[in-house]
Amino acid sequence: MKNTFKFALRGLLRNRRRSMVTLLAIAFGFSAITLFAGYTHNVYDGLARQSIHGELLGHLTLTKNGMRKGGKLDPARYMLTANEVAAITRELQNEAHVELISPRLALSGLVSNGRASTIFMAEGIEPDAVVKLRQGALTDQEKQSGMFENMKMRLDAGHPEVASLSEGLVEMLHLKVAGQAAVLVNTLTGQANAQDITLGHSFNTGNAGSNDKFAFFSLALARSLLDAEGRADRLIILLDDVNLTEAMRGKLQAKLNKAGFDVDIQTWQELSDFYNQVHGMFDMIFGFIFSIVLTVVIMSVANSMGMTVIERTREIGTLRAIGLKRGGVVKLFTMESMLLTLIGCITGLLITLCVRWGINVANISYTPPNSAGAVPLMVDMDTGRTLFTFILMGIVGTLAAYLPARRAAKKDIIDALGHV
Repeated sequence: MKNTFKFALRGLLRNRRRSMVTLLAIAFGFSAITLFAGYTHNVYDGLARQSIHGELLGHLTLTKNGMRKGGKLDPARYMLTANEVAAITRELQNEAHVELISPRLALSGLVSNGRASTIFMAEGIEPDAVVKLRQGALTDQEKQSGMFENMKMRLDAGHPEVASLSEGLVEMLHLKVAGQAAVLVNTLTGQANAQDITLGHSFNTGNAGSNDKFAFFSLALARSLLDAEGRADRLIILLDDVNLTEAMRGKLQAKLNKAGFDVDIQTWQELSDFYNQVHGMFDMIFGFIFSIVLTVVIMSVANSMGMTVIERTREIGTLRAIGLKRGGVVKLFTMESMLLTLIGCITGLLITLCVRWGINVANISYTPPNSAGAVPLMVDMDTGRTLFTFILMGIVGTLAAYLPARRAAKKDIIDALGHV
């Protein structure tokens, strides 16, 4: 084995230019895959934080069974009553990993500044719950700057008329902070109900399609507008670890069913269509890029090793003449190919680390499609995909030399020695 490794290394150094070209093809291909994997990993994390904390979905959403279908036509029938909200909260509040259980209420209608009116969609939520849900979306720098404290001013439990409106909606209504508007909605029984609201804060939804329609009301205001005292259409559950989402869903579902509650629990991934669509698109792009790079690596290694085998046919005949078996010849050239691929992958990993560092410190930003604002371009280190790529390219690169080496090993010794 030691001699095989030494001879394989000498073989690579024999034609340095060809080995270097093949090594660079492998290195840049590996780097391209791992950099794109790191970028998609960062995108997935950002979308997950946006869904859980930015959109205030939490990790789990609990509704009465049938709410997803029948709730659109008959919302009052599938709402959680005040007693059910209190009982479910008592059942779950002492569960490990559960940080928050918050009732929510969705509503829509018209909002007017006295001169112009437009439609809106709103979520009624407790002000303290907003702070806990938003906390996970902030970086350490934003928390130190006081942004976390300012979130408490978005909704005010002592002043339920204070509302937060999306930036586009504020611009359409020409409102300023502390400015007033009127909202008109239908109650659960179909009667019209109107109340005045006060703008406490404007925010960016991050989505161009909803940035001129969305609003957050205090839960008390939403219940008053819908005439739904104590009721909620769902409960939002926040966990201390996103990786426990599926496990906790099953555990809490079983516990509540055993306690006699006919409820359905969904994860944030099931509710976030945008996350699932983007995830599927990037997975498809990654697979496409990966297959192209893998093909280039296979062809590069196969071409390099094929030329090497042809040039060294007489050497193979000499080795066979002094007693080296066919398996030894195959082993020698596959070892060369394996060394070439592994060195190329290691070089590619170093390139990845350098380029990743350069991108992350360059403060590059861009505006994604359908986004209301720019986002920073960052590249993570996706350890799982990097390791998978390293192993697969090592295996494929090694096997790429097997066929030409096996073909050369099958040659008769006399024919190999007489090869020109």
